[in-house]
Order: sequence, then structure tokens, then C-alpha cells
Amino acid sequence: MEHAVPFEAVRPWRTAAILASGVAALELLALIVAGTVFLGRSVVGHRASAATKPAATKPATANPARHAVLARTKTRVVVLNGNGEAGAAAAEATAIRARGYKIGAVGNAPHPSQGPTLVMYRPGFASEAHRLAHDTGIGVVTALDGLKPSSLQQAQLAIVLGSS
Repeated sequence: MEHAVPFEAVRPWRTAAILASGVAALELLALIVAGTVFLGRSVVGHRASAATKPAATKPATANPARHAVLARTKTRVVVLNGNGEAGAAAAEATAIRARGYKIGAVGNAPHPSQGPTLVMYRPGFASEAHRLAHDTGIGVVTALDGLKPSSLQQAQLAIVLGSS
């Protein structure tokens, strides 16, 4: 004799699982919408501010929060040739001197640079570095990276000429 397995018409665990999945899907949708709104505002704000700046004077890094303390005539700059072109550092030093900066030294970088020309600064002289980058049209400003502070002698800033 065969016995039939009792059929459960309603399965409460399935209903609970479906409801939980629906709530999770709604939460995910709300998170996606909120993230898009918040990130969209910041992206639009950055694009709008970037569009208002002239392309030739826009440095790649953010502008300093404070104004430069040292005058150009008091700011010492070391110019280092990292691209291997003879006389490139001397030519750059002449152009920087014409803008009113003091040249601390001119020479070759300790390592060749395949990257862009950049302005490096000692701690506390970020504003002066951004001003120099703006004055010369150099797009990259960074803290000392790969250079020892002693290699700057008495200078606050260094320009490392790159190959690009």
C-alpha cells in the first residue's frame, strides 16, 4: 500500500526568503542611487572648476591652501637635468632666474628621469613650489622624492627636468 506524502500548500520559509530578498534589493537600489548622487555632485564640481581654469596655467596638483611666504627673490631653486640633454638645466636655470628666483645650483639629477618635468619642495615650502610650477608651466609638484634634502644645499625647491 502506498502512502502519499502530505503536500504543504504554504511554505512560510519561502515567503520569508522572498520578502527578505525584496527588502535587500530595495536597499541595494537605494545605496546605488545615493552613491550616484553624492559622487555625481563631486565629479560635476571638479569638472566645472577644471573647465574654468586656463589649460596652460593649471598645475596637476591642487593649489596650495595658503599663499607663498617667501618672495621669489628669496626662494632658492636647484635645477637638475634628468633628461640627458646637454645644457637643458642651464637653459632652464636662466629662464627661472629671469622670473626673479635665486638659483642655488645647476647639475645632473642622480638618476635619469623618463617622466615629466617636476617641481620638488622641502617640507613647509609647498606654496612656493606651486607658485614656481605656475610661473614656469610645470604641471607636477611633489615633496622631495628620491632626492636627499642635503642635495638641495640651501635651496627650498628643486626642478628635475624629465624627458616628457
